[in-house]
Amino acid sequence: MAAVTEPHLEWYPLKPRTLRVRDVGRVTPRMIRVVLTGPDLEDFRTDNFDDHVKVFLPEEGSRIPTLPRVSPEGRWNLRDPALTYRDYTVRRYDPDAEELVLDFVAHDHGPAGRWALDARPGDELGVLGPRGTVHIDHGYDYHLLGADETALPAVARRLEDLPAGSRVFAFCEVADAGEERYIDAPAGTSVTWLHRGDRPVGELLLAALREFELPEGDGFAWCAGEATMLKPIRRHLKERGFVRNSTCAVDGYWRKGTVNHDHHEEDGEE
Repeated sequence: MAAVTEPHLEWYPLKPRTLRVRDVGRVTPRMIRVVLTGPDLEDFRTDNFDDHVKVFLPEEGSRIPTLPRVSPEGRWNLRDPALTYRDYTVRRYDPDAEELVLDFVAHDHGPAGRWALDARPGDELGVLGPRGTVHIDHGYDYHLLGADETALPAVARRLEDLPAGSRVFAFCEVADAGEERYIDAPAGTSVTWLHRGDRPVGELLLAALREFELPEGDGFAWCAGEATMLKPIRRHLKERGFVRNSTCAVDGYWRKGTVNHDHHEEDGEE
């Protein structure tokens, strides 16, 4: 393998944006795709598969979102009770079409899921970020990906971004077989679908990663999903030789029972 550079962080300017829904549709039975547009997309930037934005939701019964006040230094009050927000991966951004695409897991037990289920063209959504991006080299001998359904957009985008012929092993834990059509895997990619059913989230993903025999060479491992279940996954990857922030990234996208969860890699840290 040619020499690769370690992951490195690049910060972006932080700008609140109010965007309008252009289109809404089902990608799978449990995944809703929302296409956003509007003049506030000017200067929007996303460079990597794990880039995420905070979406600010209207209050129940309203269709107008409340956005935070951001200081010139990029600071804002995460604990403002007037704000309801969630983190979402940027599935796609097309500056020519002026479209930002976000995919929402369809459920009614959280404000973001309820909003997506009810969204229609013309509705507004607040967007803040991405705050920055982590550049990960494409030149590893192989790439190991693990995700629950909340991280499927990042997996799909990573598969699109990697050079043709890259060796990729992806383990995706979802509710059932209906979600498998979300990813159209390119040649050289092994995608293992794990149908959770009534099992606790993350249980099958952890078992699959433990059973997986690592290929020869130097690899990069990336896993994301429910923060609590990522603790044993992080331990397992460390035991197998992956080094956090060097050859491994584990990201808590959400935490069961937590409102306004802040998406960052320390989630699930022991």
